[in-house]
Amino acid sequence: MFSPTSKTINLSMESQLKIKWNLNGIFWIFLSVFFYAGFFVQAQDRVNTDKIGRKWLDVSYADQSPAQKLDVYLPDEGDGPFPVILSIHGGAFKFGDKGDNQVAPMLEGLKRGYAVVSINYRLSGEALFPAQIYDVKTAVRWIRSNSRHYKFDPERIAAWGGSAGGHLASMLGTSGNVKELEDLNQGNGNQSSRVIAVVDWFGPTDFLKMDEQLMESGVKNPQVHSIPDSPESELIGKNLTDAPDLVKFVNPETYISKDDPPFLIQHGLIDHLVPYQQSVNLSKKLESVLGKEKVTLELFPETDHGGPAFTSEQNINKVFEFLDSYLKR
Repeated sequence: MFSPTSKTINLSMESQLKIKWNLNGIFWIFLSVFFYAGFFVQAQDRVNTDKIGRKWLDVSYADQSPAQKLDVYLPDEGDGPFPVILSIHGGAFKFGDKGDNQVAPMLEGLKRGYAVVSINYRLSGEALFPAQIYDVKTAVRWIRSNSRHYKFDPERIAAWGGSAGGHLASMLGTSGNVKELEDLNQGNGNQSSRVIAVVDWFGPTDFLKMDEQLMESGVKNPQVHSIPDSPESELIGKNLTDAPDLVKFVNPETYISKDDPPFLIQHGLIDHLVPYQQSVNLSKKLESVLGKEKVTLELFPETDHGGPAFTSEQNINKVFEFLDSYLKR
């Protein structure tokens, strides 16, 4: 005879762990969406460029996607050629825009004699990796090909990005001449996509280690990455734990070589989205190949995923001291 009570008890006993995992998974997915959405809402405020006299907006650097556009900003005075800051926005590889307030720190370079080129790239909802680094490299080749028209110095280009943009800036720095990470058919294939300096703000590197590192750091509300709906899983099109080879493929550390440019890496010690250990490990691996003189790591106490520690006048001056030492010597 069917007994609803006993059947319910048996089902609960057999499924207890599974149900618990599912509830936790739903909870962490909710938190992930909440915090990344919060970061995006904060970042999507448009930067005010009304007072910048010399600018060209929504310029196409390739024709495979409407996303492949960039904005060019030049100092109000001077005939150049200007060293170039390539600004790469963040947003979990799925949000963000070249014209949001993430570009504000880079635009400080206009006062210091830098051109700024802020780019969009195909996001994970449109195309999987390596489309993103294809686009970033295509933009660098476009800069070199159009250097005479826009008064760029084609020999002095640096990459600067935060979060997902930090990842792509690092990838740009370490993967020069890696054929699998460049699509020359997108245009200006006769130009180099190399840069001579990288500023990486709290970018992820080794996706499979992120959850473990966040737990080790003891931060509040740590982002969970090894789930199908995480930004990193969506970037590669598979759950991270099911695709270790793809995780290695998308890791800037994989491509470190002696001809990489100098790096300035900065990260907050209580970052709950991207663990600070990602930057620590990247800097150690870069140092082992490039030497300590070419790698600078700074960890900010009581600092999360971005914030005043990065955008303060003091730190912006520090970043430009780094850039000046390689782009203005």
